[in-house]
Amino acid sequence: MELVIILLAVGVLLIIAEMVLPGIIAGVLGGLCLLAGIIEGYVVFGARTGNLILMGVLAGLLAGLAIWLKFFPDSRLGRLLVSQRVVGEIGTDRPELLGKTGTAFTRLRPAGTAMIDGKRVDVVTEGQLVEKGAAIRVVGVEGMKIVVRAD
Repeated sequence: MELVIILLAVGVLLIIAEMVLPGIIAGVLGGLCLLAGIIEGYVVFGARTGNLILMGVLAGLLAGLAIWLKFFPDSRLGRLLVSQRVVGEIGTDRPELLGKTGTAFTRLRPAGTAMIDGKRVDVVTEGQLVEKGAAIRVVGVEGMKIVVRAD
């Protein structure tokens, strides 16, 4: 009986340790300990008690997973491990740029970069060449494409 309890307790502790330890070794070992505890329960106590141990372990794992999914992302440790910042922006659908003016940051032939409201923006002209430093005006926003014209 002691061996079953020890295997189940060690399995639970290793699975909990998996949350903070790198790699997957602790989780695998924890799962193996739980499996060994269930098998030992069947061997020592018989089918009826083995089934109860199995159902208890499965219920505990499901409850633990549900609690972890509910509370871990908002916990202090979760905020440390999960990035909350946005890495990049595609810049699709930016109608606020329509009609704005700026300067060509690079030579626009017909695509390039412009400074609009102090930000570098990838733009395309209507077909004409625009020299670096020339004044430009946004005349269209079509998805990711920002169309400009020399001002």
